[in-house]
Amino acid sequence: MKKNKVPELTSKDEKIINIFSDLGMPKNLAKTLMCISQCQECRSADIEYGARLRQPEVSVAMHNLEERGWISKRDEKKEGKGRPIYIYKLNYPIDDIIETFEKQKMKEIESVKKDIKELKELINNR
Repeated sequence: MKKNKVPELTSKDEKIINIFSDLGMPKNLAKTLMCISQCQECRSADIEYGARLRQPEVSVAMHNLEERGWISKRDEKKEGKGRPIYIYKLNYPIDDIIETFEKQKMKEIESVKKDIKELKELINNR
């Protein structure tokens, strides 16, 4: 992974995001994932800037990524009052995340194939 910095999506990242989206991943989730993959750790504000997303969009994406176990967060201590600052990082290399995503999609394909086969059998045997 790269050093801590504000993530910036490149044209190659945009192509990756579009492929994720074509495969059924929400675009904001893909953008968030690609931003986080560019940093060892980053704040949600960095992701908002890098992905060009609003705070609620990043918050929803972060929650989804946490549910999948792909990212983790920690509190950063700050002085004074205000909302806590969370620092996010990937739990796995992006290649491992893509492999997990691939396995999920392959299961979906097998399920669709099974359903279509059953549908054909039912239609032919009625």
